[in-house]
Amino acid sequence: MPEIRNYTMNFGPQHPAAHGVLRLVLELDGEVIQRADPHIGLLHRATEKLAESKPYNQSIGYMDRLDYVSMMSNEHAYVLAIEKMLGVEVPLRAQYIRVMFDEITRILNHLLWLGTHGLDIGAMTMFLYCFREREDLMDIYEAVSGARLHATYYRPGGVYRDLPDRMSQYEPSKWHDQKAVDRMNENRQGSLLDFIWDFTERFPAHVDEYETLLTDNRIWKQRTVDIGIVSPERARNLGFTGPMLRASGIEWDLRKKQPYEVYDRLDFDIPVGTHGDNYDRYLVRIEEFRQSNRIIRQCVEWLRNNHGAVMVEDHKIVPPKRESMKHDMEALIHHFKLFTEGFCVPQGQAYAAVEHPKGEFGIYLVSDGANKPYRLKIRAPGFAHLSAMDEMSNGHMLADVVAIIGTLDIVFGEIDR
Repeated sequence: MPEIRNYTMNFGPQHPAAHGVLRLVLELDGEVIQRADPHIGLLHRATEKLAESKPYNQSIGYMDRLDYVSMMSNEHAYVLAIEKMLGVEVPLRAQYIRVMFDEITRILNHLLWLGTHGLDIGAMTMFLYCFREREDLMDIYEAVSGARLHATYYRPGGVYRDLPDRMSQYEPSKWHDQKAVDRMNENRQGSLLDFIWDFTERFPAHVDEYETLLTDNRIWKQRTVDIGIVSPERARNLGFTGPMLRASGIEWDLRKKQPYEVYDRLDFDIPVGTHGDNYDRYLVRIEEFRQSNRIIRQCVEWLRNNHGAVMVEDHKIVPPKRESMKHDMEALIHHFKLFTEGFCVPQGQAYAAVEHPKGEFGIYLVSDGANKPYRLKIRAPGFAHLSAMDEMSNGHMLADVVAIIGTLDIVFGEIDR
């Protein structure tokens, strides 16, 4: 018989399952986990402190960089908190655009999660499939904000600008001749809404592809079924939210239970699991692909038929248009004051939360009446999930740690902040 020894070992801090910055101190009995101690703070950038030293409108870009896979969802919670304190009513068209981009962001997030989680467990093809779809969604981000990742598209009072009438086109290069470029530009001839609609037509078939590869795959099920089980009571006590909580059988979704923007006008379902294991968390997120697709289609239909403002007209909060700034002295002053001093928020406090792809992402804001927050606290969903790492991995094998970290869907920008 081989001698089984106890080990204390470092897992990370450069493990691919954890985006490179998690250090787990594992206590092992042979290959069985006895204790897992997550060491965080390796990506700490003092976001909350930085936001307290800057005018409100200059911290939107910091939100993008918290969870750099769910950019616009982070911005959403931040601008909602500011709007709550200012008492601003956002135009309806802007609300629909926000909801549509929240769901595009949810698909973006889950695609990266599925690709990297598959890669961790050994499914190489998933990574390539998921990034194929992410490419179209990144183009949609770029069309509205000019950036493929850190959009800074949501602003207090609405969104930065209305949706463009034309998609950018590919041009011939030494890699793609005219014939290839014409094929690539086929679905880019209309507006952005036409391009999004085309994506929603194609996407369900791609989700079916993912399921064909994974859902009944023997190896996938051996790595995920009955691994990292969390009961409904423990999930609630541990502070789980989002797919992690729903996979344990609790039907909690802020979009239904505490509706914000126009979610109460839309028709969609909340996927719920039964076992609370890795496999259920996978199934919940797969179904979220389909539900987000449904929501996006409803938003596109509404936006096609209803036009209007996407920003409030209050120039104390929103900069005036460039053209009016060129010939109107008052507009120029507003512009200058907004981008140097920002705006002052009434004294008080507010908490705003959104159903982020990873769970409940909340912003707690305290104002002393100045042009910058007195205190900003971020409620990151991944923090609670990572804190359950010890409980979830106890008694499992070393190889299962990778599968459990993958299923948590954690990004350290928001955990370490």
